[in-house]
Amino acid sequence: MNSKCGLFVQPPSVRPKDDIRLAALLSLRAVLLRSQEISDITSQELQNVTTLAQVLTPNAATDNAIVIPGGPTLSYAALSNEIERVAGVLAAAGVEAGRPVSIVLANNLEFMITFLAVARAGAIAAPLNSAYTVDEFKFFMEDAEAQLAIVPPGDHAGRDSANQLNIPTMDASSTGAHVVIARNGSELTLTKDVAGPSEDDVALFLHTSGTTNRPKGVPLTHKNLLTSLGNIKDTYALTPDDVAMVVMPLFHVHGLIGVALSTLNSGGSIVVPSRFSASTFWADQKNTGATWYSAVPTIHQILLMRAEEDNAPHESFRLIRSCSAALVPSVFTDLEARFGAPVLEAYGMTEAAHQMSSNLLPPGDRVPGSVGMGTGVEISIMDEGGNMMPLGERAEVVIRGDNVTHGYNNNPEANAEAFTNGWFRTGDQGIMDADGRLTLTGRLKELINRAGEKISPLEVDALLLDHPAVAEAVCFAVPDVKYGEIVQAVVVLSGDADEAAIQSFCRERMADFKVPERIYITDTLPRTATGKIQRRNVSATFAPQD
Repeated sequence: MNSKCGLFVQPPSVRPKDDIRLAALLSLRAVLLRSQEISDITSQELQNVTTLAQVLTPNAATDNAIVIPGGPTLSYAALSNEIERVAGVLAAAGVEAGRPVSIVLANNLEFMITFLAVARAGAIAAPLNSAYTVDEFKFFMEDAEAQLAIVPPGDHAGRDSANQLNIPTMDASSTGAHVVIARNGSELTLTKDVAGPSEDDVALFLHTSGTTNRPKGVPLTHKNLLTSLGNIKDTYALTPDDVAMVVMPLFHVHGLIGVALSTLNSGGSIVVPSRFSASTFWADQKNTGATWYSAVPTIHQILLMRAEEDNAPHESFRLIRSCSAALVPSVFTDLEARFGAPVLEAYGMTEAAHQMSSNLLPPGDRVPGSVGMGTGVEISIMDEGGNMMPLGERAEVVIRGDNVTHGYNNNPEANAEAFTNGWFRTGDQGIMDADGRLTLTGRLKELINRAGEKISPLEVDALLLDHPAVAEAVCFAVPDVKYGEIVQAVVVLSGDADEAAIQSFCRERMADFKVPERIYITDTLPRTATGKIQRRNVSATFAPQD
């Protein structure tokens, strides 16, 4: 990557694993390995797949790759041809290898082809939420030092932002299976041969969600991404027979890496509606024979609540994956019972090119509340001083592996804080058991310090959710003159209850200092575009500070 986008910290060499972790990883590998008969890919072909330019797994050219509900279906051959053509168009139009391209497109055919074409041309794809404001677009485009912004035709905040920053723009639209790349209203048709990228080149430039601070730029190499894709394919035994519903945004690693690219890399098909809609989800699933989907808990809950009125099948998927936040145990159980598929909770983050751990497919175990075992990623628990903690002790979750970013973009201070002895500090607190199974207990920066007592927000959330009338809950810290910080919470109800009743319920089950001193009752919780609940946003909404 050029100097415009990447100050990297190279982790030192890996130290030997302890016997317990090695045994756990070997056991996991034994569970996850698929039979060679399920894939047409040879060992040599797998070794050659090192960049996104080769992400489309060799298979029958006529097999469906992308299905757009209400739109075209592209075979692998058609998809490959479009990617190659658009990559040539971009190169002929002056797009330079090694420099970021902001992609401001919704979940659609244009996004998938443009994203892979940018990667094929050796440039760096920097997808952005198409719903951002002008100021948000300007921050992310400027931070990435984008050479180009690809936007939808017509008026759009992304175009306005690029114009204000003097960043050139191109339009992307589609006519059937043909993606139109245009400048000033005229389609660009001139093409140029492009050289493929190398595995160490940066392929993807994203930003952290900014849950606790200013978003940081995260460069991910082709090797980071292909490693993550391989881990995901192995974890869920993805094959060319699988069809994935893409319900999460493609500008985020969950939808892009966790579902879309991992499925295409396995030779399967992806179904890409323009956005998640509960009213069309089951029709799309039935029409395409979708075998799995991955989503945040909110979407699972919506599908569960609407299952009967939408006539959802009782045996609909091979697996259901959940990521981003812990599922309420009752939702976990109800999902499995209603849809007849194992629910696998996973743990991911942008800096790890998405997945780090997951519960396992049967006959492997799946434990509600746990995020499972490391999936091709080393996971350990480290204290503030950089010492590894014994199993069963609670401290910061640290990771290392070929999927992990080498460092934040042009941010030496953040890199110094994030890396210790070659391990990446996730900022999450957790506990690992003797089987190598990880349970998260909260974000370190979100721990509530009430008069010296450290309180895990996740613990309070979980107890609130145990109340039969509470459907959703999130607690947060509020500054207090006497105690430093106190606990407050917001809940969404599914039954009859009031603040006093919920507080009484909590007092019977936890220490008094953990009980929320104020509980706000609301109809909805504020969420990010990817469905995350950010405590700081909830706090600012319900308990704003002067």
